[in-house]
Amino acid sequence: MKKRSIKNTRINEEVLRELSNIIRGEVKDPRVSSLTSVVAVEVAPDLKTAKAYISVLGDEEAQAKTLEGLKSSSGFIRHKLAQNVNLRNTPEITFVMDQSIEYGVRMSHLIDEVNKENSDD
Repeated sequence: MKKRSIKNTRINEEVLRELSNIIRGEVKDPRVSSLTSVVAVEVAPDLKTAKAYISVLGDEEAQAKTLEGLKSSSGFIRHKLAQNVNLRNTPEITFVMDQSIEYGVRMSHLIDEVNKENSDD
């Protein structure tokens, strides 16, 4: 099976949607920030593993605590995912911190500063 097949893309989207709902509505761990979003999900073609890229609005401490909370809740999240998504195998989820949104905001601020300095000249 190709890595980027239509079936795999649909599974990734469905798992992303359900994972977002589970983290937002059902995970009660106080370490998990309410400003957590699932940016992308990559499910392996054999459906055994999945990488969930998450973004947390906040400082590095909030990000670390959220990642720790999600890792400790991974069994519960996997169980809920199995109930909500009909897959042959429910993937074991690995949570990865995604810094792309934060990087984009920082670059935008830097560009604004440069434009402001140039307009002052």
